[in-house]
Amino acid sequence: MTATAAPTTETTGENAPTEALRPHAEDAFAAELSALAAQDDRPRPARWKLSPWAVATYLLGGTLPDGTVISPKYVGPRRIVEVAVTTLATDRALLLLGVPGTAKTWVSEHLAAAVSGDSTLLVQGTAGTPEEAIRYGWNYAQLLAHGPSRDALVPSPVMRAMADGMTARVEELTRIPADVQDTLITILSEKTLPIPELGQEVQAVRGFNLIATANDRDRGVNDLSSALRRRFNTVVLPLPESVEAEVDIVSRRVDQIGRSLDLPAVPDGVDEIRRVVTVFRELRDGVTSDGRTKVKSPSGTLSTAEAISVVTNGLALSAHFGDGVLRPADVAAGILGAVVRDPAADRVVWQEYLEAVVRERDGWTDFYRACREVSA
Repeated sequence: MTATAAPTTETTGENAPTEALRPHAEDAFAAELSALAAQDDRPRPARWKLSPWAVATYLLGGTLPDGTVISPKYVGPRRIVEVAVTTLATDRALLLLGVPGTAKTWVSEHLAAAVSGDSTLLVQGTAGTPEEAIRYGWNYAQLLAHGPSRDALVPSPVMRAMADGMTARVEELTRIPADVQDTLITILSEKTLPIPELGQEVQAVRGFNLIATANDRDRGVNDLSSALRRRFNTVVLPLPESVEAEVDIVSRRVDQIGRSLDLPAVPDGVDEIRRVVTVFRELRDGVTSDGRTKVKSPSGTLSTAEAISVVTNGLALSAHFGDGVLRPADVAAGILGAVVRDPAADRVVWQEYLEAVVRERDGWTDFYRACREVSA
């Protein structure tokens, strides 16, 4: 018997089926990007797929003249998105800065998808990221057989973006060793990548730019040099301003993830989503939502991204081991795992919060009991 590849389903929009577990932004939202491009009559920078106005509309959402609804990818201050998009239209690189879970990676991916139609020119920063990941590497078989040549050179995502006039992405920049970070200085200042082995260089063509993300909590890991930081325009992504905004963000994202995993619809569990968000915000802020009771904060970040994870896992529990409706028992274990990172100190914080706040709150009895059960 001859094995054949499983058929793939092409993605044409947010709701279209796909074989990919997590389609790239330009694939998952292809229909919206196409609709924007068709109706976008504003000036576009060189090699941009959309105008700056259309890029901002793609991220923030809106309704086009023909009635096409563009779903919001980022829920937050409009000015932040406008500054970020404008930065990419200049020769300044963009640094998205914020605490964990403020959608830095999400925003960078969607910006690249809207600007260049390709969000895959990505360097993932880690403590082990080598210089070659930002500059270039070598095909050693070619190198040994024929010596240094352009055929033997393996371009990095940044190098490819420079040559093609596209947007490159560097995730978790402050996780990258300082000497590797500094390879970006010449690229961002001179728009040139020297190849001394060949006596050549790659010059960035119009349309090239770079988006980097960095974590506020990573200060001191590998701080950016002042020389490198000057090459970036920094945009700080804040935490959601209100409970309603955060509930909206969590609901939208969980709904997207849930559809790909065939989980129950989010509206059936909106009360539990609000409860998860409320708990995270109160512990994060160190005070209850009514401002009357101060509480201790645990060591974890309790970010919006973690709230999304807790609710998604709860939906999976309710779908596979419950009645399909999100209930307190489905999210209790996830909340405990998010809050109690330090088994000694955080467990005390959580127990005090349960007894002083959750126990006394009207309508939270089932949630209190579920949390006590998993915390025992």
